[in-house]
Amino acid sequence: MKEDSDEVVQDGVRVFIKKKAQLTLLATEMDYVEDKLSSEFVFNNPNIKGTAAAKEAVRSETSSA
Repeated sequence: MKEDSDEVVQDGVRVFIKKKAQLTLLATEMDYVEDKLSSEFVFNNPNIKGTAAAKEAVRSETSSA
């Protein structure tokens, strides 16, 4: 872990957050969603309304073996 980041552990998941981003992420909810076609992290910040930043998704590709 770098000195400019803090580690958050919840439900067995470790997330590293840069100290500069902590105020921006305050109250942000993160969820991991999977369906047949994709899997993605979804971020929802109830404090930000009416902008594209209020809800964002980060997709990860899944491969079938």
